[in-house]
Amino acid sequence: MHIITRKKILDFAERYPECSTALDAWYRIVKHTGFGNFAELRGVFPNADQVGGFTVFNIGGNKVRLIAAVHYNTQRLYIRHVLTHNEYDKKNGGKADVTGGKRHYPDLAGY
Repeated sequence: MHIITRKKILDFAERYPECSTALDAWYRIVKHTGFGNFAELRGVFPNADQVGGFTVFNIGGNKVRLIAAVHYNTQRLYIRHVLTHNEYDKKNGGKADVTGGKRHYPDLAGY
């Protein structure tokens, strides 16, 4: 997939160098893999969730949330935000939780 834009990953890794290895691994996997749909993506990233029109990736042992718009038809992934778990929870009013074995996130309309 073509990833737009890597700069958000690099900027985040500069602020949080302890996450750079995990982000680099995520980037390499996505760049060299074509996903036809969310089910295929989830086969590689089982902790990814669809929230509205976005895909939320849990990266680095649940330390990083990468929010992206994935366009399977054009093989493009647009990175909207890269956040720490705490930053993500603060933006969502602390409402991200696990309910009945499934993750629940509030609407990401603010992203």
